[in-house]
Amino acid sequence: MADESTERIADRVSEREAEVLAALGARLSNAQIANRLHISVRTVESHVSSLLRKHRAADRWALAELARAGVREPGRVAGLPASGTTFVGRGTERAAVLAAVEDARLVTLLGPGGVGKTRLAAVAAADAAALFPSGGAFVDLVPVRDGFVARAVATALGVTEGSHQPLEEAVAARLGTGRFLLVLDNCEHVIDEAAGFAERILAACPGARVLVTSRERLGVPGERTVPVAPLPLGSDAERLFRDRALAADPGFVAEPEEVAELCARLDGMPLAIELAAARGASLGATGLLAALDDALRLLSGGRGGDERHRSLRAVLSWSHDLLGADERALFRRLGIFVGAFDIDAAAAVGGDRAGVADLLGRLVDKSLVVHVRGRVSRWRLLETVRAFALAQMSAAGEEDETRARHLRWAAGAASAAEGRLREPAWREDFDAMAADLRAALAASGGPDEVTHRLASALAHLTFARRHLLESFAHHRTAAAVAPTAALAARDLRAGAGCAHVSTTSNLHVYELLRAAAEQARRAGDERGRAIDLARAVETACRFPEAFETEVPRERLRGLFADAVAAAPAGDPEAAACVALARAWLAGPERGVPDPGLASAAVDAARATGDPVLVSAGLCAAGTAALRAGRLREANRVTRERLLLLPSMDRDDPYCAPEVCNTYGRACIYAIMAGDLGGAMAAARAGIGDDLLSDTHITASRLIQPLALTGRFGEAADHAGRMWDQWERAGRPAPLWMLPAVCTAELACAMLGEPETAALWRSRAAEVACGTLGAAPVAAFVDARLAVHDGRLDDAEPLVRRAFAVDAPLDPYLPYARAAGAELAAAARLPGAADLVADAAPFAEENAWAAACLARARGRLNDDPAELTHAVEAWERLDAQAERDCTRALLPRP
Repeated sequence: MADESTERIADRVSEREAEVLAALGARLSNAQIANRLHISVRTVESHVSSLLRKHRAADRWALAELARAGVREPGRVAGLPASGTTFVGRGTERAAVLAAVEDARLVTLLGPGGVGKTRLAAVAAADAAALFPSGGAFVDLVPVRDGFVARAVATALGVTEGSHQPLEEAVAARLGTGRFLLVLDNCEHVIDEAAGFAERILAACPGARVLVTSRERLGVPGERTVPVAPLPLGSDAERLFRDRALAADPGFVAEPEEVAELCARLDGMPLAIELAAARGASLGATGLLAALDDALRLLSGGRGGDERHRSLRAVLSWSHDLLGADERALFRRLGIFVGAFDIDAAAAVGGDRAGVADLLGRLVDKSLVVHVRGRVSRWRLLETVRAFALAQMSAAGEEDETRARHLRWAAGAASAAEGRLREPAWREDFDAMAADLRAALAASGGPDEVTHRLASALAHLTFARRHLLESFAHHRTAAAVAPTAALAARDLRAGAGCAHVSTTSNLHVYELLRAAAEQARRAGDERGRAIDLARAVETACRFPEAFETEVPRERLRGLFADAVAAAPAGDPEAAACVALARAWLAGPERGVPDPGLASAAVDAARATGDPVLVSAGLCAAGTAALRAGRLREANRVTRERLLLLPSMDRDDPYCAPEVCNTYGRACIYAIMAGDLGGAMAAARAGIGDDLLSDTHITASRLIQPLALTGRFGEAADHAGRMWDQWERAGRPAPLWMLPAVCTAELACAMLGEPETAALWRSRAAEVACGTLGAAPVAAFVDARLAVHDGRLDDAEPLVRRAFAVDAPLDPYLPYARAAGAELAAAARLPGAADLVADAAPFAEENAWAAACLARARGRLNDDPAELTHAVEAWERLDAQAERDCTRALLPRP
């Protein structure tokens, strides 16, 4: 391939720019970046402008996304297969592919197996890289089976699922950051799924291009095809043969007529030519012609299929026939691997390690096996070669035995990987063998110890890798193939934790816990049965909003009675789970616990020392405090839950529900108490936790404290990203987004961007579904903006509305009352003093409301002391814009 162009070299990112890009990925402001790197803000701005140009990114948010995805250099295509040989010919096709990728959003390279589609796609992707400043990824679909195309792409992109975030949404969020090239190699065996995936991604990501290699068209509207033919005879075919033959034997000599005849007999097929040339050192041109002649005669009676495929099968056949018996045996058994394999995997199906290592070297020399260099040496068979090897395995009658060996290897390798989850390289090792682990499980028979060991380990590994929906499925499979009821109960419990974060229905969680209780009963484990039943009751009462169908209260009382009867006396864990279920079941309504029993549940949970149970107990106590109007106490309790998170194992599904619930409650409760710093810290931590990830849900939590503390530009940036992510997710039930959308309107209006603020206002009306007039957050924003803009003529109806909205547990009721009271004071409305007094109780529980009402009293009474008190309160909240607005009201010295 030609050297990089001057333009590419000029677009390289400097070391300093790379540091700035990483800081953007950490969501730092320009001032924070300047402070960290000891440079001026103006220099930071210059670097940001340069990065925007080089990456052709729309804004700093897009740059942050690129940084979080690990894209440093514009135009780098990750995962391009490395090659130790030169690329011969294809000048016309390379130009055609480059032109097609520039012009069309979906380009498919069409041709038979062995014609060189993969190599051409890799070279063309490298050629086109400069056109895609957001980068690219090359995804090999050979080892991928149905249902895993999106997973393969996500792995190549370094994308994982977050809680309740569909995998394709995560992929679309990554690809939607700018101009990106996605290469899907070898699609034919998953053609329908690949076509649907490509169509959805292209619809969601306007800047993305997809380059496909396949033996048939995807059939997606707008698809541009580029046929890939065999190499032309009389030029490129012969050049390829000589290049590869000389690589195998620098002293290789052959007459031009012999080389021409060989290439003609092989129909110019690159793979067949390379296989033949690899034997040139041992056979010479004459020997190659003789061997090929025998193979062709052997296959001359075959019917059907592409003529080129018959020639390829012919050259594979004679290459195979020239192997020794031990080489043939290992070759055909290696066909069981759908992906790359290491030496231990090869030995597991082929024999002793030392002997297999020697045989692998010989097979590599003969171009039947490809050596994949990396941190760990691995090998793989090309797709066409693997199909031939599988046919040889079947003909030898070794398929059942080899599959059994493959299954035993997979179970052992998966179990070993579980023990390496703390090692930095475990993800790379798992990704390399994941396709084979899945294939071995799919091909396994009925319930037995080996199959269960593989399914259980794969469930654990995929959860740790954040393949959450896949993990949920593997947990259920593990329970189904478990050799004992006790193991089935264990798998179902873990599956319940996984279901809580991977599905949108906690009915799955409830049903899995009940099934676990039944398996525990069969195993004679009354303690386990009591815990499972109690947790099922707690789930139904604590998370009622996530149940499509409400579980009857009488049914829950029956399950609870069974849990109490089964719980062994003196067992702290069982006692804590029962106490939690009792507190939630006895509450005045679903989702609200009994206050006294919640306190008892906290004590019982603390006795276990289990941070998950302690967090669950604190959730009950915090919810009870919130229900009683003690907002500061609810926030304090939830901060204690946040402190428990570091002690929870992120790789254990048991911890997942508490992790996710804690972040969500922490943000909401902190906003309710006016603890804006706490809300912002919890929101940022949630976005950074890979169990939740950066989604429209987590972004919505951060927008609110950003706007409330006066970080309007950052709030607006996050809001735009949130809306895009929500639309890519299919616009799910939107009402919960209303606070974020309304505070986005506040941010844009305070920035002096009326048109953008009006856009967010219209979006607020959309997500409110007709309830905007009764929403405290909308009343708050309207009143606050009226004060800011000096629109006091319209004050009376806005104040009336701020005091009319009534939702005791709404986070923005204190804000609405305080902002309404300040508007009344600013407009000097009759009764303003009474309204300020009426709002005063909210100041006792909400720090923002306290600061706002202090400013309202300062306005009303022209009291500098109150205004100074308000300035100090805003400073404690780090509410910069509100502090500055208040200072402007103070009399000048």
